[in-house]
Amino acid sequence: TLDRSSAASDVYKRQTVTHEPVPGWSEPTASERLGLLQRTNIVAMVGVSATPARPSNFVATYLLSSSTDFEVYFVNPMAEEILERPCYSTLQDLPVKPDMVDVFRRSGDLPEVAEEAVAAGATSFWAQLGLWNVDAANIAIENGLEVVMDRCLKIEHARFHGGLHLAGFDTGVIDSRLTT
Repeated sequence: TLDRSSAASDVYKRQTVTHEPVPGWSEPTASERLGLLQRTNIVAMVGVSATPARPSNFVATYLLSSSTDFEVYFVNPMAEEILERPCYSTLQDLPVKPDMVDVFRRSGDLPEVAEEAVAAGATSFWAQLGLWNVDAANIAIENGLEVVMDRCLKIEHARFHGGLHLAGFDTGVIDSRLTT
């Protein structure tokens, strides 16, 4: 027989990621993330890809959809246009001051992007799933920016606004039973 509690525990352990701590900072709670999203009007996506199969392109498509009220700008020096929207080479080239800088770059690039976010006047720095960098967090925090790391902006928005059904995330079935 299968010990379901043990199996579930093993799955949970494999999915838990431990990050290097950021001194003096803790990850924002769900209600704090919701508050951040509610205060955000303008999102600058740094590192968004023109390739439809890339996660950043999927997130961009969602953010531009009727599911959100965000004004979205793309920062990618390698593209002139993505999803029929202009791309800007840097955050400083944007025609507006972003509230949030949402980053799809390598973790090692995050400190430089955090410095650019500060210089651009952003109020928050969001590093997408899998991205975590203590130096970037410190730069943002020391300059008064709210910080979220290793979370997907699309998933978080959808979680709070009932949009997890988009692209098959919601099966419509609520069931806590383990299926075999």
